[in-house]
Amino acid sequence: MLKSAFRAIGDLFSPEFRSVLLKALGLTIALFIAVLVIAEMLIASFTHFSWPWADRLLELGTGLALLVAFFFLMSPVTAAFAGLFLDQIAEKVEERHYPWDPRGTPLPVGRALLLAVQFFIVVLVVNLAVLPMVFFGVGAFVLVAVNAYLIGREYFEMVAMRHMPVEEAKLLRRENSPTVFIAAILPAVMSLVPVVNLAVPLFSTAYFTHLFKSVQASSP
Repeated sequence: MLKSAFRAIGDLFSPEFRSVLLKALGLTIALFIAVLVIAEMLIASFTHFSWPWADRLLELGTGLALLVAFFFLMSPVTAAFAGLFLDQIAEKVEERHYPWDPRGTPLPVGRALLLAVQFFIVVLVVNLAVLPMVFFGVGAFVLVAVNAYLIGREYFEMVAMRHMPVEEAKLLRRENSPTVFIAAILPAVMSLVPVVNLAVPLFSTAYFTHLFKSVQASSP
């Protein structure tokens, strides 16, 4: 696991990773700007108070609420957009570290998009459900544990599906679930750190590519 983590950290600084991260961040920022502009236009068009200052206050309040939402949602939204490029990252990792192994087959675009959207929705819903527990003593631990399970399942299976049918990928993950879960604790902790969490999708892809290769080599 440590070897896979150090290799993934090294991969994180490669030009290919920076390019994907910038694309995902650019799409995320563009989406939130579009939402902000549309919300402000709708408010300006459909709300008219007798006092101009009330209209202005509503516009400012909406903008502030959207900025707060942007802060909390930036990481999962970036992860969803990054999901569109994760096959490229897995392929580069395989080319760089495992040139002698058979190449993985990229997932169809439709399936990759569906997995990215599903993962975004699941992570968002689960994290919102667990968030109130942060105010209790065990909240942070529960959040890390839940994210470790979700990240481990999603990224390990995504990498494995490049090399085997879906059901075999799921079975391989279940057979190695303790290893996958423990490995996923690191990116789960990273996902709680602002700014660092933006790199979690890319780090996790490289990390679980290395882990998959290790598991595959040790499997009978």
